[in-house]
Amino acid sequence: MSILLTTLNARYTHASLGLRYLLANMGALQEQTRLQEFVIGAKATEIVERILSYSPKIVGFGIYIWNVEETTKVVAMLKRVAPRVVVVLGGPEVSHETHEQEIVKLADYVITGWGDVTFPKLCGEILHGPKPLMKVHAGVQPPMAEIKLPYSLYTDDDIKNRTLYVEASRGCPFKCEFCLSALDKTAWPFALDSFLAEMESLYQRGARLFKFVDRTFNLNIKTSLKIMQFFLDKLEAHPDDPVYAHFELVPDHLPDALKEGISKFPHGALQFEIGIQSFNPAVQTLVSRKQDNQKAADNIRWLTTQSHAHMHVDLIAGLPGETVESFAEGFNKLWALAPHEIQFGILKRLRGTPIIRHTQEYGMVYDPYAPYTILANRDIDFATMQRLVRFARYWDLVANSGRFAHTLPVLLGEQPFQRFMAFADWLYANTDATHRIALERLVAMVSRYLQTQGMDKADADALLATDYSGGAKAKPAAEATPAPKRQARRLAA
Repeated sequence: MSILLTTLNARYTHASLGLRYLLANMGALQEQTRLQEFVIGAKATEIVERILSYSPKIVGFGIYIWNVEETTKVVAMLKRVAPRVVVVLGGPEVSHETHEQEIVKLADYVITGWGDVTFPKLCGEILHGPKPLMKVHAGVQPPMAEIKLPYSLYTDDDIKNRTLYVEASRGCPFKCEFCLSALDKTAWPFALDSFLAEMESLYQRGARLFKFVDRTFNLNIKTSLKIMQFFLDKLEAHPDDPVYAHFELVPDHLPDALKEGISKFPHGALQFEIGIQSFNPAVQTLVSRKQDNQKAADNIRWLTTQSHAHMHVDLIAGLPGETVESFAEGFNKLWALAPHEIQFGILKRLRGTPIIRHTQEYGMVYDPYAPYTILANRDIDFATMQRLVRFARYWDLVANSGRFAHTLPVLLGEQPFQRFMAFADWLYANTDATHRIALERLVAMVSRYLQTQGMDKADADALLATDYSGGAKAKPAAEATPAPKRQARRLAA
């Protein structure tokens, strides 16, 4: 074994699609290549020991915003104890602003952008010569038909225990400046018949949870319908063996043909992630985001009222030109549309994204360490931004968890953002914590807060009892769906 492909995933349940693409496209070097994944939080010494147990000549690391800090420590240690091992980096985090990064200084080679062709070529030159002279190699983008699909490399253990990431296309035609996809020229589809054949193979092997990473699943409606029909056929043929598929949708592009297709799916089969990000037209223009807000709102309303899909809608706080007041207005507007989850994100300055052009004019101050979260800007000072960060964390615990379905509307009243911000401020003042708040303690704190707002203790406890009975779980997860736990909890409610 000459080559080891590795990365530090955010969780064990995540399986690296990128590494499997590299392994699938190693060609003559595939027999000499092994894939070994780790999870962030593991000790660097244990990771290095495991890597060296394979006696590799080359180690390829996948570098992302969530693992760059820990992987830097691993690479530094690896080069100290085994300097003979050649380290090659790839991934979005090292594809831009490369020369200023500590991990790049430690490594032997870096591939920016697409690695499907360039990584095996570089490995061949390292192993057999001529030795590459340049440290940084721009990844070559091959024709899509020449990229070997990686899905057979998902193991039976992956299928049983992990989320399977799949993609029917790469890239994105939109230019939102906070997103790395703004650098793409367009979206490039894989051959649909070949892709669906791979999905069929995964299904026959027992896969039931498919997460599409396509940025714009509903860009080509004919393709979208064919992919959805694939899953619908499975559901109709085997109604007692459900399938769960996650797609990212463009919010203002939902023609009647797609609505008709979506309406055929039962509960627990579809999740849609929709990036609204901001309802403020001035902010949208500033960050080059083209979005018809009225159409987007109408489509979300249709999905929540006329379909059985689970709705996960994103907003981003901290965008240039977005004040707390305008963000609150957008948040309240979105809450009124009743999606199942509002993902309250805080802006991150991803390397290479065009949003950097607003730094000076809008006073954008980012954390210098990954994940480069916004700390303050011209319109939101540091202290207020930290309040928003806590809002986001508590919102995930209380609202998105699905554990407080009956209590949440009472807590939010007619001013969801303002009421929850007040609750978040109170909760932090009384716990000094944003993590590791046990569920029983959280329930008790919600009851106490409702009492501070004038509700009798008996009434507050009775309301919370409709959501939480005092056991280890607020609601049992639906057993008959492969949906993730949080979505399954809503299905069982």
